[in-house]
Amino acid sequence: MTVRLMNIAEVNTKPLRWLFLDLNSYFASIEQELRPELRNKPIGVVPVMTKATCCIAVSYEAKAFGVKTGTMVGDAKKLCPAMQFIEARHQLYVEYHHAIVQAVESCLPVAVVMSIDEMACRLMGSEQNTEKATRIAKTIKQAIRDKVGKTLRCSIGLAPNRFLAKVASDMQKPDGLVVIQAADLPQILYALKLEDFPGVGPRMHKRLLLHGIQTVEQLCVLPKAHLRKVWAGIVGERFWHWLRGDDIAEAPTQKGTVGHSHILPPDLRNDDAAFAVAQKLVQKAAMRLRKMRYYAGGLELWLRFLGEQSWSTKTTMVECQDTLTMLEALQILWQQKPSGKPLGVGATLFDLVPAHLHNLSLFEDPKRDKLMQAMDAINLKFGTDKVYFGGIHGVKQAAPTRIAFTSIPDLF
Repeated sequence: MTVRLMNIAEVNTKPLRWLFLDLNSYFASIEQELRPELRNKPIGVVPVMTKATCCIAVSYEAKAFGVKTGTMVGDAKKLCPAMQFIEARHQLYVEYHHAIVQAVESCLPVAVVMSIDEMACRLMGSEQNTEKATRIAKTIKQAIRDKVGKTLRCSIGLAPNRFLAKVASDMQKPDGLVVIQAADLPQILYALKLEDFPGVGPRMHKRLLLHGIQTVEQLCVLPKAHLRKVWAGIVGERFWHWLRGDDIAEAPTQKGTVGHSHILPPDLRNDDAAFAVAQKLVQKAAMRLRKMRYYAGGLELWLRFLGEQSWSTKTTMVECQDTLTMLEALQILWQQKPSGKPLGVGATLFDLVPAHLHNLSLFEDPKRDKLMQAMDAINLKFGTDKVYFGGIHGVKQAAPTRIAFTSIPDLF
């Protein structure tokens, strides 16, 4: 169904420039697509099959009972006794993500992949015409059903800028198609809540309330300088422009850390196995670092023990990309750990520097860099973990692919 949110007199001074696509209940929808017996039933996708975890995705049938992403399994069962829980299959969701991107690109080039379930396309030329943009949106929906999965649904927003296109995509779910025209602004936004806007989380919402801003209407009438003061920076000015349909570029971001963590299954809750898992996490992070074309200047080790006690320590390194240097740093950190039964482990690379800003060091070993390049090439061609350092051999199946919503793994 299409909702047309427009004034009678269209003044198209700022044309539709963006199409934003949001896949509905993505992980749960993939499971329902592949398992027909789960369709039209309340299901929750969980990271592991245990009561001591939360839902990382829920179907719309579960949402009808008040179950949300982040709801603990026990609480979800109370809200919806018929709820079924499915263990996440992250690699599968990555495969479907890439297939969906291909389906969308058969209709319109994807300009930005925002997350595993969100992407945006820039509209050019005649595509900015409202009727044509709407037809393209409907064509994309059909392409996903025809080429990827017949039950998969998405909500699409069309607007003068990407910010408002995302807002529009959230205004009707599931399977929505909402158009926000420049002529509709800002009145069309008044029915929304402040936290409906991207970037307004709990902390920002609290700050807005402290400044006396309780409604979207109050936010929209404030001058640019006031919003800069509220946001304590340039983001406030950008918000002012976005709310008025201006298509201004977002500031480029620089990656600050790369890391992985893993809750250990019972058979790996000992020092030797936990250290092997830590090595695997470092190797995964190092490969991601090289793909991103960054160098790391530090490594942090995190451990969680029986009794919920947590411990962490960190060290600096010579700026590097090679896994061996990072594993040597991990070995030093591991020797500092306190005694106790490990329940979880994590490793994070920090002080990241883009490759073009990396300063060469006398301590760098070019042979190590060549070794890493060869290992990455083999794993890229033949599959992840085809070549690895021997310390992780006994835990190869541990710490499988997990999806950070803003970082989609490649297919190997």
